[in-house]
Amino acid sequence: MIEIRTAANHDKPAVWQIIKSVISGGDTYVFAPDSTEEEMTAYWFSAEKHVYVAELDGEIVGTMWLKSNQPGLGSHVGNAAYMVSPNAKGKGVGRKMAELSIKEARRLGFKSIQFNFVVKSNEIAVKLWQSVGFQIIGEIPNAFRHAKNGMTNAYIMYRKL
Repeated sequence: MIEIRTAANHDKPAVWQIIKSVISGGDTYVFAPDSTEEEMTAYWFSAEKHVYVAELDGEIVGTMWLKSNQPGLGSHVGNAAYMVSPNAKGKGVGRKMAELSIKEARRLGFKSIQFNFVVKSNEIAVKLWQSVGFQIIGEIPNAFRHAKNGMTNAYIMYRKL
């Protein structure tokens, strides 16, 4: 069974292992594949974020965060990021985190969620977001230097809560 809980400091090494494996391919996130543990955990666990981990059979297999997309008069729009361990792909972890993040975003007072940068070729993620109510509201040409595909577009996706 997949359990999602608020992340704690002691979860950082496990979260780093997920981040490291996800960014190593250079195909879904903007972070350089050679990013360090220190810079990535500082980014992922920064103070403005609500960070969560997903556990499957007691092992951390996913992580996500929620935060305001913008400060001040834009702070009612949430933003989020999700990563799933390659070992847990296809086991429903991403969907469970997506569904929980919508509930959590409402609980935190957000009126909508916007993803600023979803790599177009990341079809699994795009389909997942669409299946939980996100719409593509824009496309940024040549926004991502994909490790295999070269210059690739990115979507801006949105969901009202």
